[in-house]
Amino acid sequence: MTAVPHPALAEHLRAVPTSDDGAQAPAAPARIKTAWTADELMGMDFPEPRWAVPGILCEGVSLLCGPPKVGKSWMSLGLGLCVAAGGLAFDTIPVDGGPVLYLALEDTARRLQSRMGKLLAGRPAPHGLTLATSCPPLPQGGSEAIANWLERHPDARMVVIDVFAKMRGNSAPGASAYDADYAAVGRAKALADCFGVAVVLVHHVRKAGSDDFLAEVSGTNGLAGAADATLVLKRARGQADSILHVTGRDVDEAEYALSFKPETGAWQLLDGPASDHTMGDTRAVILRHVRANPGARPKDIAAALPDVDPDTVRRTCARMADAGQLTKDPGGRYYPDTATRTATGTDVSELSGCPVTPPDLRNHPGQLGYDLSGLSGTDESEGK
Repeated sequence: MTAVPHPALAEHLRAVPTSDDGAQAPAAPARIKTAWTADELMGMDFPEPRWAVPGILCEGVSLLCGPPKVGKSWMSLGLGLCVAAGGLAFDTIPVDGGPVLYLALEDTARRLQSRMGKLLAGRPAPHGLTLATSCPPLPQGGSEAIANWLERHPDARMVVIDVFAKMRGNSAPGASAYDADYAAVGRAKALADCFGVAVVLVHHVRKAGSDDFLAEVSGTNGLAGAADATLVLKRARGQADSILHVTGRDVDEAEYALSFKPETGAWQLLDGPASDHTMGDTRAVILRHVRANPGARPKDIAAALPDVDPDTVRRTCARMADAGQLTKDPGGRYYPDTATRTATGTDVSELSGCPVTPPDLRNHPGQLGYDLSGLSGTDESEGK
């Protein structure tokens, strides 16, 4: 069956390859201006990008990647609830409220209800969050279903597809792996660009680790290349449960230390640079002491930390200096390495200072009615 593209998406999808079982109707000639002289472009006024989560999730396509069972779905659902209601993402970052579409394609209604019960902890569920457990692949009608929902919710702030593998559809015949990956993300990007909304694609990482977190994204470089931002959630040692690595076109590259609370299912942003929370306990207490007492010598640190052996303090301080976590002067005094701290990521205070307006809770019941049939393919029973 031929999938007719949504009118607002026709121009965006015109250059995106489709599979033979999801062919699209020919689009009309381009009518959207895509070229300017330099002086024309400089004279134009553009609105600021819309942030779903300031500093982390901007309008456009974001890949949220991580290994199995690391907590990607808990994070996605928690962010969906927070953005739909307006509040604090990661218990720290103020977000504007607005409708959110969450496609939980590996979950059941029962599991979603159970998880939301934990996350809400007695608070009322936001009417602005739409949840669906079934949706056609993007080339076979999924793009149109999402576009129809976005048209009914013009103030929508975020769409989450969990997981992207369920929605990407088949590759075009003869397409290379890179081209297929690029085109798959390109369909989601067409939605994001057309409606000015953040689209989050939950995805997996490779089994083999890498020093470059972008290289861990499962698939070819076409996935990260087509996306506007890539977020990789990696397990960590020390006080943090995971480190969220972020990079993108409109997002500053940064690392954020996060703690997962199993009893509530919530992710919390930890204070300070990520490196503070990935080091061992001994290094962490030494670093805290040196920050409070710049210029301290190992004997001074050992005297303030009676539970740590003086020789251990001396050796650990030397290793921390070699690792760039401390700076040592010629007199043997130790100082925090502020240059390294700045490079490790954005401070929470800076992140919280991203331009945001007070939450606008525009979730009026009369404006948010919808029919999930537009997002569902065939009916799926709870027991399957």
